[in-house]
Amino acid sequence: MEIKILGIGCKNCVNLAKNTEEALKELGMEVTITKVTDMKDIAKYGIMRTPGLVIDEKVVSYGKVASADEIAELLKK
Repeated sequence: MEIKILGIGCKNCVNLAKNTEEALKELGMEVTITKVTDMKDIAKYGIMRTPGLVIDEKVVSYGKVASADEIAELLKK
């Protein structure tokens, strides 16, 4: 599994990364989180607002800070 956080490093991006780490810990999963900060790379995913959450190259959330519980549900799918 591959997880990416899309964002330039704003507070919301940091919080999304934190919530993602918390969800992974709750589920007992060890996955490396990659932070994508280059706007050209972010634009390739077609999102208009950051932060974005990408799981296995599929955008599953963007424009908001998903909670750890929401992320855990996405990871279970």
